[in-house]
Amino acid sequence: MNEHLLTLFPGLRTTPFRVTSPADRKYNCIAWAANNASDWWWPEGKAPDAVWPASAAREVTLSSFTAAFLTIGYVVDGDELLEPGFEKVALFADAAGIPTHAARQLTSGAWTSKLGNAEDIEHELRALEGEIYGAVALILKRPLPI
Repeated sequence: MNEHLLTLFPGLRTTPFRVTSPADRKYNCIAWAANNASDWWWPEGKAPDAVWPASAAREVTLSSFTAAFLTIGYVVDGDELLEPGFEKVALFADAAGIPTHAARQLTSGAWTSKLGNAEDIEHELRALEGEIYGAVALILKRPLPI
């Protein structure tokens, strides 16, 4: 059961997680974190039909990814704790500081991620840190939509 996820993300072996939707190639983790399950968000190269906010630089940098989330109402916030009334996004980066993944916090305090072309899961934030996604590099937040 989900052995492929446990192999890719060893942190899931020791923390609770659950698959919340099947694999889907239409959208990626960045779009999913932005509450968009219709598009593939990436600034360059990954997909020919990728979308990216016009005011964010089309480069794979933490500042560009931050700028993309700022366009949809997020602000930089260093705290990953649940904050009632706010939605948070965690940007992951590798050891060189290159963005690799994004996760969104749910109102329960758990986090949700789209794992590449694979499933969406609900998980503990740090469970995805490791060789593939690196580590949490930045947390952003915005007021929950009404």
